Amino acid sequence: MGDSIKTARLVAGYFRHNLMSAMAYRGAFILQVVGMLLNDLMLLFFWWILFQRLPTLQGWDLGGVMTIYGVVAFGFGLAHVACGNAFRVAQVIASGDLDYYLTLPADPLVHLIVSRMSLPAWGDILFGLVVFILAGPERWLSLPLFVLLGLLTALVMTAFAVIVGSLSFWIGNADAIALQAVNALTTFSLYPVDIFPPAVRVLLYTVIPAAFVGSVPAALLEDLRWQNLVLMIAFTAGIVLVAAGVFYRGLRRYESGNRVTVRG
Repeated sequence: MGDSIKTARLVAGYFRHNLMSAMAYRGAFILQVVGMLLNDLMLLFFWWILFQRLPTLQGWDLGGVMTIYGVVAFGFGLAHVACGNAFRVAQVIASGDLDYYLTLPADPLVHLIVSRMSLPAWGDILFGLVVFILAGPERWLSLPLFVLLGLLTALVMTAFAVIVGSLSFWIGNADAIALQAVNALTTFSLYPVDIFPPAVRVLLYTVIPAAFVGSVPAALLEDLRWQNLVLMIAFTAGIVLVAAGVFYRGLRRYESGNRVTVRG
């Protein structure tokens, strides 16, 4: 119980510190958020053009795709705001900067992933909320479920990033591999999983779990089935445990980069 409270305080402290640092340069912060909003809108514009010609695509209409974009953008934003360093795990390990997190009296994995915040990701959070509400009538009634599924999506993204980033423990600098893997997860999650051939779908439910980032939570928002919600929660818990296991297993192989520093 004491460790849980200490970890919660660490996460809250880093979140507050990173947010205050961002607000110190409000102009740059706002520009980055607006830039990310425009980027997300351009991606969604492609689907709007497509659905002008095709009313549905493998059972998905424009509202369904907007729901996918909403939950993916919201989860992506949460992951990068709260756990921004999860997407730099490979680089931190390879550079020897992991030494810093090992010298402090805190869980090294939690400390590592929460110590960085991506400012443009606030734009993804805002975009996700707005798009979901606009995707259909009375969507605000489903906001609590949307937030829950967005949180689960963020955990899946973060855990996957930690898993592929931890490859650096075994193969050296895996930064490029980790980046490509995370980009693949994000890209495939924006497409309805039903449009892919069966063999690809298997991969998107397992090796690159993009289905659990986009299509599965979006389908739950369109039609809530409790057994599928339990499956989503169970998968999220499972991949988080796997990520922690892989990281700490790799940590046994870690050789100090001789970059232990004291930072104020």
